[in-house]
Amino acid sequence: MKFKKLDIYTKSDAVQVLIMRLSELGITGFEIYDKADFEEFAKGGEYHWDYISDSLCKEMENIKTHITCYVQHNEQGMEMLNAVSGVLAQLRENDGEFYGNLELVIDEVNEEDWANNWKQYYKPFTVGERLLIKPSWENIEDACGRKVLEIDPASSFGTGQHHTTRLVLELLDRLIHGGERVLDLGTGSGILATAALLLGAKEVTATDVFLNSVKTAQENAGKNGFGSDRVRVFCGNVADDEELRNKIGNGYDVITANIVADVIISMSPYFAGFLKSDGVLIVSGIITERLEETLAALSENGFEVTERQEKEDWNALTLHKTK
Repeated sequence: MKFKKLDIYTKSDAVQVLIMRLSELGITGFEIYDKADFEEFAKGGEYHWDYISDSLCKEMENIKTHITCYVQHNEQGMEMLNAVSGVLAQLRENDGEFYGNLELVIDEVNEEDWANNWKQYYKPFTVGERLLIKPSWENIEDACGRKVLEIDPASSFGTGQHHTTRLVLELLDRLIHGGERVLDLGTGSGILATAALLLGAKEVTATDVFLNSVKTAQENAGKNGFGSDRVRVFCGNVADDEELRNKIGNGYDVITANIVADVIISMSPYFAGFLKSDGVLIVSGIITERLEETLAALSENGFEVTERQEKEDWNALTLHKTK
């Protein structure tokens, strides 16, 4: 499979804001190349570095601040590319001084090149009290009693490292005690679905709008020992697909929706129908500036917040039905 690589040139101060704006489109993985970050790193800060190679310093002297993201080279990817171009044009017109020129450079890469590029940065790490997450190419000799979740995202979002995913994993670690039925909407790599099963869920139903994510989620569940008897994965959008909603059914103990504000808002009329009366809804992927709008939609559709977790302007909410 081929991907379009999008390099977007901006200013250091605008990097995080630009990422938030693009995340609202559904882009959830970014590479950041920021000279200011390297300069801060080189100063020492919290750590003291004995040596930084001259070649690295020279390379960073010439770098122009930009972020990189990827879209699939298919119809859905082209729609996403057009949406990105539209957002960049709007930002240039309204606040070009803050964002810089927002030049967009497009290249084509193979899936193998894309996947191998980030593998060097993906190392095992712990989440909550019970989980240890690792890629397949890393070996763990002693998990210290934790459940080991092996995850290879391939071209789907979800390694557990991003704040949005990690916040939901921490909530699942506290909420799953054994025997629950879980619904994971927007499953991506299947990391939340697989984590729920490892933590003791009886069964999981998962959905995603991308066929590639459906395949990846099934493969990752299988790597962790869970087959079709424990996990079902469907392709489609619950907000506009009644047939899919009927396949999903109801009576779930826990729903996870780690997506973006717009998608959560569009799904909000359907959450209650999937959930048990005493069930728990977890939504994540909400930037702070979209929080009130998202809360209003959830409240209008019968939910109240029982807990809010926030990390660097990303929010995860735990909610219960009010009626």
